[in-house]
Amino acid sequence: MTVGCGRSFKMYSTHQLSWNVIIPIPAEKLEIEGLLLKKAIVIRLLQDFTFKKASKDLEYFMYVTTLEKIGEGIVRKNTGAVLFSVEFSCVTFKILRGETLEGVVHKILKQGIFLRCGPTDKIFLSHQKMVDYKYVPEENPLFMNEKMPIIEKGTVVRFIVVGARYVEAEKEFQAVVSLEGD
Repeated sequence: MTVGCGRSFKMYSTHQLSWNVIIPIPAEKLEIEGLLLKKAIVIRLLQDFTFKKASKDLEYFMYVTTLEKIGEGIVRKNTGAVLFSVEFSCVTFKILRGETLEGVVHKILKQGIFLRCGPTDKIFLSHQKMVDYKYVPEENPLFMNEKMPIIEKGTVVRFIVVGARYVEAEKEFQAVVSLEGD
């Protein structure tokens, strides 16, 4: 079995974005301290990219592929920091309703299982959506079916996405999935 997420790559897409990047060092010190300006901008862009983690529209930010353009710096009056408009391309990960994916079981409860797929680990498969599977409360709990493989921690499960929602406070997506379907 493969570990990872999906055989379909619809969940990955490329986007061109434009963000403002703030270099918190006063403009005068950028040259005095000998900072390579482009390097400082790229490092700050990557830090911001990591911090933002996800957005409701694009879902998870995976990685920056190319830096397209850096605009002229604008010195902020109050702080002296320099703001740059930056255009770049990136890859995002989005869970789509109706899509068939694969995930790895990382938590088993009587009510169902939680799976990891790509950057998200909040994918819930309810016991009600696992036809003919029965919960077995052992030291390492599992779900069992006479005709199908056992579902335990570490098992790769193919599922269909029933629904997904964005939780702004956590900058994460949650999904409800099912084993029913093709």
